[in-house]
Amino acid sequence: MHKEALFGKTLDEIRQVVLSLGLPAYTGTQIAYWLYKTDITTFDDMTNVSKKVRSLLAGNYEFGVKAPVKVNESADGTKKYLFTAGNGKFIEAAYIPDGKRHTLCVSSQVGCKMGCLFCMTGKQGFQGHLSAGEILNQLRSIPERKLMTNIVYMGMGEPFDNLDAVMKSLEILTAEYGFAISVRKVTVSTIGIVPAMRVFLEKSKCNLAVSLHTPFEDERRRLMPIQNVYPLKDVIATIQEFDIGRYRRVSFEYIMFKGVNDTRRHVNELARVLNKVKSRINLIRFHPIPGTPLLCSDEATILDFQQALNDKGIVTTLRASRGQDIEAACGLLSTKELVKAQKEDF
Repeated sequence: MHKEALFGKTLDEIRQVVLSLGLPAYTGTQIAYWLYKTDITTFDDMTNVSKKVRSLLAGNYEFGVKAPVKVNESADGTKKYLFTAGNGKFIEAAYIPDGKRHTLCVSSQVGCKMGCLFCMTGKQGFQGHLSAGEILNQLRSIPERKLMTNIVYMGMGEPFDNLDAVMKSLEILTAEYGFAISVRKVTVSTIGIVPAMRVFLEKSKCNLAVSLHTPFEDERRRLMPIQNVYPLKDVIATIQEFDIGRYRRVSFEYIMFKGVNDTRRHVNELARVLNKVKSRINLIRFHPIPGTPLLCSDEATILDFQQALNDKGIVTTLRASRGQDIEAACGLLSTKELVKAQKEDF
């Protein structure tokens, strides 16, 4: 019989569990502490919980924390962790150290259904949603867990296509009973699923990153099919509905594609489109992937593009390329393992 995992439940949900088992409500607080504040992986290690209660929990639930099955480490210190997500399915998380800043990039789905031209994960197709526990396990189960200063939902999948699990994971990630990471240090990336984005902006205080990649709707449609459903103008209008304030950041991710989105015409249109949005642009060098005609803009073009945007008054940063020697592009490592597993099954 498959047992439900306790890890990944909110404090309220854990309290409902203990009450359903006939246990006092305060036991829920004890369990949450062990799940989210410690390194234990079995109920037997909950030393301030009676053996009877531990036995009851073990008989009805699984703990829910699982170690990665593989790790690749780059010469620059970046690590790619691979996790199983069901039979023959895999997800990955990237740990990126940078001085005092330690960032973990987590996945929210197995594969992705959005079909963006530049995305390796999308080429896998959609294979399933991750639970809140599976999302948070990517942090909980790695040795760098206690070093982490920043969490970004920029791994495999579209977070807002898995809204309920993502919102639950954000609560646990930022709550005092959970991992207690500041909302200012958590960023969720989306290609622009407007209804879910609105829920996120209403109910969470975490940062938002929007995949933009071109300000022209016809070009964006070719790069990102979601443009047919939620046009960029609607995405921007939705953001403008909210008072972002001093302590929350909205950024636009912009992958640089040679001869596609790297001209002064694009600079001018970005300045026009984002004129009334309190935001910044994060330029990203494209890491080539199999099966796409896209190439990365040359370095001089990228730097010129960045300077031109800054001259327009748009704060524009250039993300450092990391992990080039370990399947840097998101989805490459898990695709490799997926193909391997399929061959073994065959």
